[in-house]
Amino acid sequence: MTIVQTMTSADLRPAVTPTLYFIGVTTGRSSIQQVFPRWADELGLTDAVLQGIDLPLHAPAADYRRVVEFIAADPLSLGALVTTHKIDLYTACADLFDEIDPFARLMGETSCISKRDGLLVCHAKDPISSGLALDAFVPAGHWAGGADALCMGAGGSTIAISWYLSRRESGADRPRRIVVTNRSEERLDHIRGIHRQLDTDTAFEYVLTPTPADNDRVLADLAAGSLVVNATGLGKDAPGSPLTDAARFPGHGVAWDLNYRGDLVFLDQARAQEEARALHIEDGWIYFLHGWTQVIAEVFHIDIPTSGPSFDRLGRLARSAR
Repeated sequence: MTIVQTMTSADLRPAVTPTLYFIGVTTGRSSIQQVFPRWADELGLTDAVLQGIDLPLHAPAADYRRVVEFIAADPLSLGALVTTHKIDLYTACADLFDEIDPFARLMGETSCISKRDGLLVCHAKDPISSGLALDAFVPAGHWAGGADALCMGAGGSTIAISWYLSRRESGADRPRRIVVTNRSEERLDHIRGIHRQLDTDTAFEYVLTPTPADNDRVLADLAAGSLVVNATGLGKDAPGSPLTDAARFPGHGVAWDLNYRGDLVFLDQARAQEEARALHIEDGWIYFLHGWTQVIAEVFHIDIPTSGPSFDRLGRLARSAR
């Protein structure tokens, strides 16, 4: 099984074997480069390869359109997983898709591109994968005690997480409030507009936080047991953390970094307080597993269980390849 070298939007060339693209910022550093060949063998995806496409943060619209138009036209280019560029790619390319799923249209993002019956389809898989990840480490009944959720970063992952946490069907087992912070007022306005469309009575708050010290102040106002999410990309796509070392996590809280690779400063900050504040700490590994398996299932039109022996085996294969 061969892994093709990472390319840019200027390097696109016709695929010679069934290809899944990984559109991100530093795709060559991801564990999926080692994991995908083992998963492909396990899932019977004969000759399938993974191809990374690196684009800078907030790339020009023309670059996103070049990538999507290439995938649409190339027979062996079967689809893509999109990470950091979910919102920007959707904004630039929505008109290029033949079909847009309801989550993608609501959330204004593309996390998966697939082909079905000759149609190019845009999906938002994060609402599903983030929910599966949260359910894996946040026990039922956790929110009934009045805990909050803080999502630092107003991108596609926070849109998905906040949707999942605010669903009416969860009843009283929802955060008391969901606070979203971001360095950009534009991104806060975007997610505010999406939240207005949700069928929920969950309270949302939006705070402009140009500096990590601003996030520290928001953190200090959270109730005990609150969830604190680093959804900024800091620690992976760029160095650092959205918090300073002086930040104080809520007692009995949950610290979740959506990253699992990089300098992971946010996780180091949480671990420094793990015992004193009785924290539960999670990195982005389970989110990584669900995010990728959801997309692989869609792009290759196969069924991949979300739990049980088959899913656990994929997890073991992934860990052994890291």
